[in-house]
Amino acid sequence: MKYLYKLSYLVVFAVMFTACMDDLDQSPTDPDVFTEEDVFASADEAKSALAKLYAGFALTGQTGPAGDPDITNLDEGASQFTRLLFVLNELPTDEAVNGWGDAGVPNFHQMDWSAGNDFLEAMYYRLALEVSYCNSFIDNATALNSDTDVQYYIAEARFLRAYAYSYLMDFFGNVPIVTSVSTDLPMQSTREEIFTFVEAELLEVQDLLPDSGATEYGRVDKVAAWALLSRIYLNAETWIGENRYSDCVTYSEMVISSSYQINTTDANGNGNAYDELFLADNDSNGAQNEFIFTANFDGINSTTYGGSTYLVFAAIGGDMVASEYGVNGGWAGNRVTKSLVEKFNDAITASDSDGYPTAWSDSRAMFYTEGQNYEIETISNTFTDGYANVKFKNIKSDGSTGNDVNQTFVDTDVPLIRVAEIYLNYAEAVLRGGGGSNTNAVTYINELRERAYGNSSNNINATNLNLDFVLDERARELQWEGFRRTDLIRYGYFTSSTYLWPFKGGAANGVGISSYRVLYPIPTSILTVNPNMTQNSGY
Repeated sequence: MKYLYKLSYLVVFAVMFTACMDDLDQSPTDPDVFTEEDVFASADEAKSALAKLYAGFALTGQTGPAGDPDITNLDEGASQFTRLLFVLNELPTDEAVNGWGDAGVPNFHQMDWSAGNDFLEAMYYRLALEVSYCNSFIDNATALNSDTDVQYYIAEARFLRAYAYSYLMDFFGNVPIVTSVSTDLPMQSTREEIFTFVEAELLEVQDLLPDSGATEYGRVDKVAAWALLSRIYLNAETWIGENRYSDCVTYSEMVISSSYQINTTDANGNGNAYDELFLADNDSNGAQNEFIFTANFDGINSTTYGGSTYLVFAAIGGDMVASEYGVNGGWAGNRVTKSLVEKFNDAITASDSDGYPTAWSDSRAMFYTEGQNYEIETISNTFTDGYANVKFKNIKSDGSTGNDVNQTFVDTDVPLIRVAEIYLNYAEAVLRGGGGSNTNAVTYINELRERAYGNSSNNINATNLNLDFVLDERARELQWEGFRRTDLIRYGYFTSSTYLWPFKGGAANGVGISSYRVLYPIPTSILTVNPNMTQNSGY
């Protein structure tokens, strides 16, 4: 099940550029040298190269957690995609805080980042590098296109490139569209042009990818294209000013009718299976049936200081016992604000002597409260300020720990697209006038709530279903999975004073900020090397 990421260690090239002079266009004479020609000599070898494209969303280099990185001059662990996704899409919101004083981290809480922020630079480079990997693969694999498997590989590469561009569009707005390896400085494209490109790619590859569930775990099929279309159509009005909610409904329905299903029964045969989505064996305990696209990790074969290792270790501190979460220590960083905890107020079953909640009937309220303060007085290295979140663990369904006997690296795969998101996309698009069925929307929401509560006692009806309810349900269901900033922007809450949370805009009680911050700035380093680029407004 970890096949693709084991293979990535066999791939020793990054992006190959063709020399301009014929006398430099030579192959090495050393028979031990593995060249690009060897990589694309057959479909089997091409699959190893494909693994590198998937690994671009999970790993950071060629040798493991540190050393020989894909991106130089940056902290390698902090340059990993899902870790960066957490920083950019969770830390500036009501779902998370981090007390580390590392340069650039406090700016996300304060919402005063600049074009020189290291994390913004790292995310831009990570996504642009993924595009380059995909372009190189597509260019080279085309020679093997008569092979059916290679046709699938090329379609997968095109999906992964579109996925990377969906985030470049979300975070930075206007970036170049590059579809082949070149040393020419690209021209800047508009957000509308990027949206059109991503949409067109997904519409085309949906018929070129394998059928639903027809490929091995860790690789995408046509349902991934439908799911990403659902996502970009939901955000189209925000990104390009175009109402595409009916298309969101259409493609959400296609996903929901596919072979992927909500995981409702855990490995022990019980009805409450939410927590098993985030355990170390979530590639095999039933959760995999809900995962449409994942970043895969293995504590032995694919190690990084980002990924689920970051999500588990950085959330442990204070009085918490690290071994209970399958790891050998804690980094005492990430906690939650009371705004996220308050989303579960209807499910409180116990409180402390001060009246603060300590237990909930909703299993998605995965908060550690012992010794933790409900209120955060100031964002600092004091980990006990704010409840801890123990959603991600390096524990398997049978209670054993992950594969790394030293408990240094985590096995848990990180879902990038799962069916629950599509349920919520559907409900929101229906409420925004996209057609579909209110009855079905209520049914999908209740499926998620029945899984969370273990029964139907907290189901809703049509009168309860409104846009703010869906936004809160997204927080309950998708917390810490890298959606929140995008969701708040779509609702008009991210920068406005309409909805405040602790330390929004750097103020203890929260304040509104300038609206231009719905986009991140183009990193200064990018503008320096490419004079064809102009900075986003406000920066």
